[in-house]
Amino acid sequence: MDVVFLSRLQFATTTIFHFLFVPLSICLALYVAIMETMYVRTGKEEYKSLAKFWGKLFLINFAVGIVTGILQEFQFGMNWSAYSRFVGDVFGAPLAIEALLAFFLESTFLGIWIFGWDRLSKKVHLLSIWLVFIGTTLSALWILAANSFMQHPVGYEINNGRAEMNDFVALLTNGQLLVEFPHTFFGALLTGAAFVFGVSAWKIAKKQNADLFKHTLKIAGILGLLGFFGVALSGHAQAQYLVKTQPMKMAATEAQWGKSGDPAGWNLFATIDTENQKNNFEINIPGMLSFLSYSKFSGEVKGILELQAEYVQKYGEGNYIPPVRTTFWSFRIMIAAGVMSFLLFAYGLYLHWKKKLDLNHKWFTKAALYGISLPFISNTAGWIMTEIGRQPWTVFGLMRTEDSVSPSVSAGQVLFSVITFTTIYAILGTVMVYLFVKVIKKGPFDQKPDAPIAQDPFNDSFKKGGSHVVS
Repeated sequence: MDVVFLSRLQFATTTIFHFLFVPLSICLALYVAIMETMYVRTGKEEYKSLAKFWGKLFLINFAVGIVTGILQEFQFGMNWSAYSRFVGDVFGAPLAIEALLAFFLESTFLGIWIFGWDRLSKKVHLLSIWLVFIGTTLSALWILAANSFMQHPVGYEINNGRAEMNDFVALLTNGQLLVEFPHTFFGALLTGAAFVFGVSAWKIAKKQNADLFKHTLKIAGILGLLGFFGVALSGHAQAQYLVKTQPMKMAATEAQWGKSGDPAGWNLFATIDTENQKNNFEINIPGMLSFLSYSKFSGEVKGILELQAEYVQKYGEGNYIPPVRTTFWSFRIMIAAGVMSFLLFAYGLYLHWKKKLDLNHKWFTKAALYGISLPFISNTAGWIMTEIGRQPWTVFGLMRTEDSVSPSVSAGQVLFSVITFTTIYAILGTVMVYLFVKVIKKGPFDQKPDAPIAQDPFNDSFKKGGSHVVS
């Protein structure tokens, strides 16, 4: 285990753990804003209680996300100083804007939202949570602007062996960012919806504010379906962009060793022999890879070996083939988890439409609870594919990963920090889960966790004609 491997391991674990909280923060902020908007429009206290309930969960998630994000940024100076020196003039700008503008926006107005209940007018207080949502979204945008430069560097020039920004607008209009940001945003929508959906299903099964949580389940299901279709469409656009800018990643994602032929088939399943650079067995869907690449069932896609020869001519001697098995299977895990989320949302909405949520669907409750994990699995697999598929590059075409590590850091030092960070993450994760469970069991109306309330104020408001608000 050398410095490069350990540094990559540390950054991978930090990034994966941090990204568990980012998409959930974005969607929970949106969900809280929707609940409070309903409260302001109707004056019904149950919406206020819902906004506070989901807001507590958002605050817990937000706090842990901040800590993990700080640890993540430390690594640029600790383990990746060579990378930071080379690309700091470009990479540092969006990170600084994210911290000084987007993060301050969300943290400032989050404080106003927390302490402004009954002190500010309803509309001003509502504005604060919408600004929190905008801030969390802008934070993701600026981080993705930095990541997009690593995937497809634009708006720079090389001076004295360093990349320097010469076109800030090009950085913001990077084609990679234009396809990556929508994909991430809709993935966040899917993630938060699955969380709200699962919690709502559990509360319905426990007969705690059942009428209340039937409607939160309905809203979550609709947002989840919207997120799924948004992810699918933006992911399709991202795949087509990869064919142009990172064809090796696309080829590795499909385990396409040789030329694809025309039309190009998509490997649904393959047993990959990386040593002999071939697939021993594969199940191929004819024409599907051409459709993913060109939106038509015709067109050839370059293979890994052909691209390796081209890269040697362009960049010099070296192995430019990423870990094919990891890239191939992470892509399929991402898709499978996303499709399973879609089926769960669709079935939950079907039960709601048929008014069958009152029945004892134990398996559905368990499926909804386990389904909370599906978007997190999909997000993680997608990021693994994105980052592993770019190897051996840190900045594609400009800087290799092996040249990016800190030259003065020893393997023992990095190993110590890996163990330390992992321990911190385990503690944070345990505390967060404990607080989540405590808040969820307590519910929005402070009733005992296992005692169903005799009268549901949300249900009463519906009897009085308020059902049109959430229908």
